[in-house]
Amino acid sequence: MTQHNPARADLPREDPSRTEYQKLVDGDWFRYRMSDDLPNRTRATNAACQEINATYRTDPERAVLMFRELAVSVGDGLDFRPPIYLDYRDRLVMGNDVFINTDFMVLGGGLITIGNNVLIGPGARLYTPNHAEDVELRRDGWEKSLPITIEDDVWMGGSVTICPGVTIGHGSIVGAGAVVTKDVPPNVLVGGNPARVIRHLRQAGGMPA
Repeated sequence: MTQHNPARADLPREDPSRTEYQKLVDGDWFRYRMSDDLPNRTRATNAACQEINATYRTDPERAVLMFRELAVSVGDGLDFRPPIYLDYRDRLVMGNDVFINTDFMVLGGGLITIGNNVLIGPGARLYTPNHAEDVELRRDGWEKSLPITIEDDVWMGGSVTICPGVTIGHGSIVGAGAVVTKDVPPNVLVGGNPARVIRHLRQAGGMPA
């Protein structure tokens, strides 16, 4: 997990050639409020999401194509239900045969990687930003975005929250309403707040994982 309380020495040096967005992409601490680029990017992405949501009502196939254009890469067989909400259009990677149910929200600029054959229930929340625990640094606007990875064959129930830096292992199930604060191993059922392993799942052939 991230270091929430950086010292001043841990913060990036001033470098005019390196934008706040580049710091975000590099996984460094950055300041949204010090950047013209980041607000412009989020506003443009928010507008694109609104257009996709509106288009879906009359032309779902076109909306899927627009969603594909919003991401870094998307495999075949994407299916989703609006509305969707993303902060950054180029921080999402999806594999094949992903289904995303209604009210999907991704906040922050951490890279989101979704594997193949993933089912995401309604009301999913993927949060990538962390703010400094130190009050003075938080007042100065320092934050850091961490990646979230959802591996192949994961099923996330409704109203699941995934916190920054978390990986959901392949084949696992995240129960409805779970708040996932740490990595989930493969082939388990997790639930609760914070989420914990409830049991191991049976793999193909009927044997426990």
